[in-house]
Amino acid sequence: MKITTLGALTNFEVLDVLRSRGASSDPLAALGSVSLSECKVFDYLIQTPASVQTREDIDEFMKRCEKYRLLMADKLHIVNFRPTCPEEIEPFMDEGVKRQEPVDSEELAHMISEVLPHLEPKKEAAAQNQTAIEV
Repeated sequence: MKITTLGALTNFEVLDVLRSRGASSDPLAALGSVSLSECKVFDYLIQTPASVQTREDIDEFMKRCEKYRLLMADKLHIVNFRPTCPEEIEPFMDEGVKRQEPVDSEELAHMISEVLPHLEPKKEAAAQNQTAIEV
C-alpha cells in the first residue's frame, strides 16, 4: 500500500484508505485486493475511535483547537485516541514545547467530547479486550 501525503495521517484517514481498497474484517472477502497485514490493521482500526469519526468531525476539531496552539503531533494523538478527561489529555502534550499560555486540559476535554464522536460502549469494550489479549 502506498499513500502519497505531505504529513502524518490520522487513524481515520488510514481506515478510509483501507476501506477504499476493499479491506474488511474477513480476509477472504478482500482476497487479492489487500494484503493480510492490511486486513489486520483494518481489524484494529475498526475498534478505535477512527471507526465512528468523519472527515467533518476531524476538520471541525482541527479548526476549534487552533486557539490551543497544539503541535500537529498533539492533534493527531487526540484525534486517534479521543481522550475523555484532562488526565488522559496531559500525557499527549509535549512537555518540551514552550507554550505562551498553558493548555486548559478541562476546556480541551470538553471540546473533544463535543466535536469527536465517542465509541459505543460495546465497541470500546471489545477494543479493550483485544488490547488486553495482545499484551
